[in-house]
Amino acid sequence: MDKKLIQACKKQQRDAQRKVYELLAPKLYFLCKRYLKKEEEIEEVLADSFYIIFTKIDQLKEEAAFEGWAKRITTNECLHQIKKNINFNLYLDDVKFSNQPIADELTELEEEDLLKLVQYLPEGCKTIFNLFVIEGYSHKEISNQLNISEGTSKSQLNVAKSKLKELVNTYYFQKAK
Repeated sequence: MDKKLIQACKKQQRDAQRKVYELLAPKLYFLCKRYLKKEEEIEEVLADSFYIIFTKIDQLKEEAAFEGWAKRITTNECLHQIKKNINFNLYLDDVKFSNQPIADELTELEEEDLLKLVQYLPEGCKTIFNLFVIEGYSHKEISNQLNISEGTSKSQLNVAKSKLKELVNTYYFQKAK
């Protein structure tokens, strides 16, 4: 992100804020979509994130870290939304999965395909998988963010990995045989 653009945002210049929004919104939208399903929740979290970004931009110490800082704000807002609705102590046995095919005639699993499969995980597992595997948070950081134990975080991650492995084997590798 251009330092001059960030400086202009710090001065509350609307044109600069609009430009930053246009550049960053697609990335932050995709980040929200990894955590949230409902479009109205995604839009609300995105709007709240940009409000925080623009009102707290003076707190940004290193302008080169702007995008990472904005992603962290957005991730925290997603987690805030999730905590309202999710029981992280829900286990795989308590969740029903549909047996609808996810993939067409694919023989090779791509990153995009795996991210689609993540959407079929229970909400708690999906959130912890995203935080640990994709965002790089530690179990300690996850437990602090979500007010759960580290053991719950580890357990949910293991359930997510097991279910993903099952989904991959069912929908991708069996079709390739």
